[in-house]
Amino acid sequence: MIKRLYDWTLSLAGRKSAEVWLAVIAFIESSVFLIPADVLFAPMVLSRPDRAYRYALVATVASTLGGIAGYLLGAYAFEALAAPVLEMYGKLDDFERLKVCAGRETTMLMLVTSGLSHLPPIKVVTILAGVVNVGLVFFIVSCIVARGARFFALAWALKTYGEAIKDFVERRLALVAGAVAVVLVALYFGAKMLSNSGALSLC
Repeated sequence: MIKRLYDWTLSLAGRKSAEVWLAVIAFIESSVFLIPADVLFAPMVLSRPDRAYRYALVATVASTLGGIAGYLLGAYAFEALAAPVLEMYGKLDDFERLKVCAGRETTMLMLVTSGLSHLPPIKVVTILAGVVNVGLVFFIVSCIVARGARFFALAWALKTYGEAIKDFVERRLALVAGAVAVVLVALYFGAKMLSNSGALSLC
């Protein structure tokens, strides 16, 4: 199923309505869709590098709006809607594990790391933020900053280096973003240890 979804999402890049589809995929990836918008975003930028930052803005805004929708699902309709979606994609166990050991501050940190690198999966953290009642203003700001950083960095890289960097983007960029996310976690955890606050709990 994942391969079919991936191929279908990739095929959208060749349509005249590709920009609309980018907004749709960026919106629904935050809570109900398995394939990240990056799959559609990269070939669109390669085919129209003059629109790279426009596409990044579209993806950032749509992803943030989708994040808000996922947050509301977690806050007000978890059992009825969010849980069945997570179960369908095999993410419900991940969610339950995170919910048991993640406090509000940990979830706030994961909003940044998932926005940058999908670690943990972005839909899981988005819904979790609503469940544990992370402040909505912080949630929105974190979506704009983290997801915007990812899309605009991708736009810059693809616009600057074109096809030469496509393989790196597809195979290595997630690892780099993941490494950045790990560093953020380590720095935050270190700061908490030094302050002896004990407010951060990691799973």
